[in-house]
Amino acid sequence: MRNVVLISDPRVTSIPVEDCGEPLADVRGVLAVDGRLADPEGAYAHLRAGLLARLREAETALPYGYRLRVVEGYRPPVLQRKYFEEYKDQLRGLHPGMSPEALHAAASRYVSPIEVAPHTAGAAVDLTLTTGDGTELDMGTEVNATPEQSDGACYTAAPNISPAAREHRKILTAALESAGMVNYPTEWWHWSHGDRYWAMTTGTPTARYGPLAFPPPEWSGA
Repeated sequence: MRNVVLISDPRVTSIPVEDCGEPLADVRGVLAVDGRLADPEGAYAHLRAGLLARLREAETALPYGYRLRVVEGYRPPVLQRKYFEEYKDQLRGLHPGMSPEALHAAASRYVSPIEVAPHTAGAAVDLTLTTGDGTELDMGTEVNATPEQSDGACYTAAPNISPAAREHRKILTAALESAGMVNYPTEWWHWSHGDRYWAMTTGTPTARYGPLAFPPPEWSGA
């Protein structure tokens, strides 16, 4: 796990973005969506159209009796910044001697800094795996468990999870990777396509999705 490239790493943040202009699409009615992080505007249930198409492809690649469940897609910048700063404050309380630079890097294990956050681009999705009837499967931790809460079990390759959870993570990984998505290795539930982390992982010179406002101006007729 020491070899994990964090999303705050210059190898990620230095990648330029050439946004392809692809619109956001509503996941609801296409895939199962969880309401635990729902917002009044429904931003959480939106993704870039190309990412949604890849998720549909991934679901067809799952073994019979398994389904994807989306927990959160697009995240407004103000909420992204709030999550990052709150988690950084928690870490500061746990490690008062940590330098600002180290705190920034440590916080990026769990929440992306606003300047590179794929959720604000509609390029990342937090999701889990269920049975056909919607029962959530054992994935080793809850979605959004912090490294501190889970003793590192939130890391995708964590050894301290049950054999069943490990198998479920392998099933999820195989389906999503087959659809061209990449995982953030500190969070088994976080997958993306088209963002800077995807570009770094795949060796693509530019990211294709950059930050977006929600709702986009064209939705309001502005």
